Amino acid sequence: MKKLLPVLRVDREYVSLTRESVAEEFQLTIFLNDRELVTLACSPVHMEYLALGFLHSEGFIGGRDDVERVVLDDRNGVIRITIKKELDLDMPFRRLITSGCGRGLKYYRPSDVSLGRVRSDMKVSPSLISGLMKEFASSSETFKETGGVHSAAFCDAEGVLIFEEDIGRHNALDKVFGRCLLEGLPTQDGIVLTTGRVSSEVVLKAVRMGVPFLISRSAPTDLAVKLAEDLGLTLVGFVRGRRMNVYAHKERMIWDTRSL
Repeated sequence: MKKLLPVLRVDREYVSLTRESVAEEFQLTIFLNDRELVTLACSPVHMEYLALGFLHSEGFIGGRDDVERVVLDDRNGVIRITIKKELDLDMPFRRLITSGCGRGLKYYRPSDVSLGRVRSDMKVSPSLISGLMKEFASSSETFKETGGVHSAAFCDAEGVLIFEEDIGRHNALDKVFGRCLLEGLPTQDGIVLTTGRVSSEVVLKAVRMGVPFLISRSAPTDLAVKLAEDLGLTLVGFVRGRRMNVYAHKERMIWDTRSL
């Protein structure tokens, strides 16, 4: 996920030649039932998770039982996935270039506006969120070395279960979703953590996954907050130590701090 490249380092009046770790970028083209679907700019690791997570979070597959075959050609940057159902070539969908890193792209279709609300009785406390975020931050070795990747994780109340990194914040989430899919991890009482900005398409991905909590160290957009409220997702942002903002569905919070 990283390469050492020569750089000219300038530090005030001092100039030196050195080598620096830089995040690696790779182009992965997804073929679905022999139809070229999309090319993603990504980090070249766990690309099967990325492709399956992308298909799931965009509504092309409902679960791992829909998938018949996955063939990755990492030399040529191609992954071919065969699913049981036929693709409707006349299905009304359009590609949208998103606000994501690494050429974020989303397929918007009528089903996007008819997603079911998230249903969960799970509750968490601010101290639990802070603890998960601390564990999450300590896992990001590639970011520490390059500063060029986003991270995402799937957690339960005990800690981080799955951790992934990628140059794109959407890709990092899709890798988490794909791994949950392949490993059969239940997500109905789970928590997703991300380092990236939470925009509307990130909320839609989390809702498709069925998690009740989406938590970020960064900010959400206004549309992301509205969608989270409408679709039953608890959205928490700006988590920095013991400080955080709860933007939607505050009723799932257990207040172990003094309220004003």
